[in-house]
Amino acid sequence: MNVTNLVVKNMPQHDSAKKVETKPSLGFSATAALKNAAELWFLTAVAGQWVFFLYIAAYYISPTLREGAGALAGTHLPKSYIPGDVIGNMAVVAHLFLAAVVMGTGPLQLVPQIRNRFGIFHRWNGRLYIIAACITGISGLYMVWIRGSVGGMVQHIGISLNAVLIIACSVMALRHALVRDIRRHRRWALRLFLVVAGVWFARLGLWFWVYLTGGAGVDLRTFTGPFLNILNFAQYLVPLAVLEIFFYARDHAGAYGRFAMAAALLMLTFATAIGIQQASVRLWLPRI
Repeated sequence: MNVTNLVVKNMPQHDSAKKVETKPSLGFSATAALKNAAELWFLTAVAGQWVFFLYIAAYYISPTLREGAGALAGTHLPKSYIPGDVIGNMAVVAHLFLAAVVMGTGPLQLVPQIRNRFGIFHRWNGRLYIIAACITGISGLYMVWIRGSVGGMVQHIGISLNAVLIIACSVMALRHALVRDIRRHRRWALRLFLVVAGVWFARLGLWFWVYLTGGAGVDLRTFTGPFLNILNFAQYLVPLAVLEIFFYARDHAGAYGRFAMAAALLMLTFATAIGIQQASVRLWLPRI
């Protein structure tokens, strides 16, 4: 290409050679809507998880650091402290401390700006997150089946399946990170984020249900009832199902499918916000 042709190519177009302007396509708008709806839900969830983190830190961890495990005896956690049961008390303390780590640091793993700019932090925080999640799951199994917990057998099975999924998702997220399969690693990291938050979702679901129905199917004194039996599975299976539908809508659905998924996420964000508000004013904030 000679100099004349290069100059002509880069000259502004005159009226006789106007460019045809194109409007954003429906597909582009749907993609943006789905992305924005997902980000809005995530920001809402992070705010709620950090309130839960503050509750755990103030209500459980702070007294334990000041007075030892015996301080847990005065909390609302069933069988939080049993004199003479050293291993059991250590399991409870570890569970609470690492639950705070998971709630406080986990969301940071999913923020692209942090992941892209602070790679070393992302890797080491990810290792801490996976270790904390696995130990939380194992200590949760110990507390349910050996230490003892409230609720019936159905609830214990539901909680145990949650713990197994936490460990499985941790292993898969780490496995794909080690082989540098970033796409699969991020998918499993999102699944891990949701199943680790099962206990948080349970509290949101419970108080959202109480807000809607007054507590139908729930005995808050014994913490039993048909709704709680369902909730102990729904607290992680429903978020996982929504995530898989989101993956499909994002990767395979047409514009209308992505718009529908965006609308569903907006409704779920509204429900999540109500659950956070109800759990905060009824349970968490009064104890901080």
